[in-house]
Parts: sequence; structure tokens; C-alpha cells
Amino acid sequence: MIPRRSLLKAAAAGGAVAGVGGFSALSKWAAPLLADSGDGFDPFRAPEAGDIDDASHVINRLTFGPRPGLHQEVTRIGARAYIARQLDADSIDDRWTDARARRFEALHAWPLGELLEYDSRELLDQLTRHKILHATRSRRQLKEVMVDFWSDHFNIDPSKGDSRWLKPADDRHVIRAHALGKFPDLLKASVLSPSMLWYLDGRVNQRASASGGPNENHARELLELHTMGVHGGYTQRDVMEVARCLSGWTVRERAKDRFAVGKVEFNPERHDDGPKTVLGSTIPAGLGEGDLDRVIDLLVRHPSTARFIAEKLCRRFIADTPPPSAIKVVADTFSRSAGDLRTTLGALFETPEFWASRGNRIKRPFHFVVSALRATAARTDGGPALQDHLLRLGHAPFQFPTPDGYPLEARPWMATLLWRWKFALDLAGQAIPGTSFPEERLVTSAGSQASFAAHLLGRLPTPEEMVAATSSGAPLAMLLASPAFQTF
Repeated sequence: MIPRRSLLKAAAAGGAVAGVGGFSALSKWAAPLLADSGDGFDPFRAPEAGDIDDASHVINRLTFGPRPGLHQEVTRIGARAYIARQLDADSIDDRWTDARARRFEALHAWPLGELLEYDSRELLDQLTRHKILHATRSRRQLKEVMVDFWSDHFNIDPSKGDSRWLKPADDRHVIRAHALGKFPDLLKASVLSPSMLWYLDGRVNQRASASGGPNENHARELLELHTMGVHGGYTQRDVMEVARCLSGWTVRERAKDRFAVGKVEFNPERHDDGPKTVLGSTIPAGLGEGDLDRVIDLLVRHPSTARFIAEKLCRRFIADTPPPSAIKVVADTFSRSAGDLRTTLGALFETPEFWASRGNRIKRPFHFVVSALRATAARTDGGPALQDHLLRLGHAPFQFPTPDGYPLEARPWMATLLWRWKFALDLAGQAIPGTSFPEERLVTSAGSQASFAAHLLGRLPTPEEMVAATSSGAPLAMLLASPAFQTF
């Protein structure tokens, strides 16, 4: 059997000599690559207000930061119109990014067993570069923000077992597929993710026997981290009953199967098919794999889940300690819409609390790095040099070791300030191999150094900020390291 990777290389070579007969189809595919990538070198208008205006606020919260010209675009169509557009991500033409993402061939492997053809370190590298590419260049910015959010919410450390090969499939078929969809669909996809079944030991969960009882790991994290929250009102008995409901689901392992590695299967012989009681509701005997749907329905409809998800969303988009009034609005919308994420986010973005909280959140390191790349219209390969900065900042994608994911709040990240300054200096000094930008052309496009500073900060710089930047001898580095750029 010829490996898929060899076929891809052969196809690429064939395309290079396809000649006139294949030119039409090739040019159609390549058009997004050749089209204007929005590098920001045309003249653009930066923010002109002394405070963060509506356009800057929406850009700060719904994206990983402004690219040159984005503030002008949002101002032209209106902040609320931009929100509506971002909520309808599928309607946004993102062919340029999609075309660039095709180079990460491993992330498109199918069937999943093809992932085993790759070195696990190469998979992690491609997965990380893919994330950096989309965060920096995708026009579907709210989707990318939510991909980041759900990646932490349903965190998987791919260093465990077959997860080191299967995590790319989780990112594609679970997180990205449902980031702005329906929470019940996202939750079920996560429960049955082959990577998650490895990470939380769901693959070894079986009905009680002489050799032991059910494995509770997956059930506990499902309740504590994925739905109801640690104070959601469930009991140890609920954890045990949910574990019984999830018993029997397994995944074909690399060490035991030669075929269909990564395939998720339900084994009735390993499933506890007796009656269960979960959160006070009876699940009758004999449902088999249907137990899973009953559990998901109970969890999604539970008010603790609505509140837990609402509080996390409000923490991301409003404040580290979000106002109870906003949490209630978002939780009520989540419940009424049966977990429709677009509807839920739409309600959050209409709250007065969302519009009133400006510049009060600290960027996490990944957000900070990506926002600097976006603001400078940097070209980056997302390679080892940039990834090394993220490692030193403690925020390398897909490398958090525990199921709770990287924290949203500011306090755990305050110790990274020195490394943030180091990154700002290296970026401004063109000292990151594989990453570059034309600073002089950007300043010219903005119209002046002060206007470029306004573009970076989302508002006019204060006289003190401009004096500090210009007198430093490294104005861009000083502005990127400033408190105003560190917040959003």
C-alpha cells in the first residue's frame, strides 16, 4: 500500500508539470493563494478617539487584535454589524487562510490511522503552526477566539498514549467543527473523541466485574469541567452513575490493532445496561449506547451547566470577575436556546456590561503574541523560534498538562511580563527567525508614528506614551510592551 504522504508528494510533483491542460483547474485552486492577502500596506485610518471607541472595543474582544485597516472597516460597517458578521462565520470568505492551511497535510489525514504515519512531534508542530496561522490571518476571528476557548474548556494533553497522534483529529472534528454551533453537539463529539477517550481513560471504562468497577475519570471531568462546574450540585453518586452510563465506549489502540486505529466503538459486553439515576432522573435499563444521549440531555438542560458556561463566556468577553447580571442573561439564553452558541454569544454581546467593560482584561500570552503579529501585519511560519517564545511565556498551544486547560483570568499570567518584554524586543528588532514585517511601510500606511501608535493601542496615545516610546530608541518595542497593548 502506498502511504498517503507519498501520494500527496507525487500529486504535487505532477501538478508542477501539468501543462496547459491542467492550468485552469490549478489556477482556480491557487487563486486564493495569489490573491491579496491583506498585508496592510495600503493607507489606512487609525483610531482617532482618546478612549477606546466601539470599533476598537469590538475588535479587542471578538478578535485577536487589529490588523491594519480593520478599525477602519469596522467603523465603516458599524460595530454591531461586524459582530453579526462574525457570528455568521460560514458567510465570511476565508479562502486565503484555508488555502494556506492545506500545507499542513497531517491535519487532513483520513482515516485516522494515517496519523500514525507521522512522528508525534511533527504532528504537534503542524497543529501549533495551524493554530498560529488561523489566529493571525483568518477573517473568521470570533470563530478562532472560540476555538481557543473550547480548546481549553475541553483540554487534552496530547502526550498521553495514542492522544499524541489523535489530538489533530479532535481539533478538526470536535473543536473547530462545533466552535460556534450547538453545545450538545460539541459535548457529545468531545465525549466520543478518540483523543479524549484516551486522555481521560474512557476507553477502559467498563461495567463492574470481578476485576474491578467502572473508571470514573471521564465522568468526573465531564461533570466538573465540561458541564456543571465543581460547585454545580452533583454528588459522588452522580459521578459513579454517569461512569456507568459511559461504560462500553472504547477506541482501537495503536498497540493492539493493525486496522482502523482510532476508531471509536461501543462494546455492549463492556456496558452496564442496568437502570441508573443521574441528578435525580431515572435512566431505564436496556438503552445500551443510548445512555450517552440521556446523560448529555440531562447535563445540557441542567441550570448549573447554563450558569457554568455563561460565567466562563462572560469571563472571557467581559471581566475576570463577571457581573452576575450579565451571567444571568447569558445563562438564560443558553437554556432557552438549548445551548445554541451563536444565540448565546449574541445575547452576551448585547449586554450593557459587555459594552461598558473596556481595556480591563489582561491578554494571555498567546493572545499577546498573536495580537502583536496581527498589529504589525507580520509574516510568520509559526516555526520553532516563535514557538520557543510561547514556551517561555508558558502558553504553548496544546501543551497544558491537566484537564482544566490554560486559565482565563489574569493572575496566573502576571509572572510572564519579563518574557513579554523579551518578545516585544525580539519582534520589533526582527530577531525572530521565520517572522518579519516592514515597519517603515506600516508607519507610512498609517500616516505617522502617532497614528501607528493609535493603531496599536486602539486609541490615541497619550503625550506621556509617545514621549516614552520615541525617547526609548525602540518605539515599537516600547509600545508593544506597554500596559495599554497588554490589555484588551
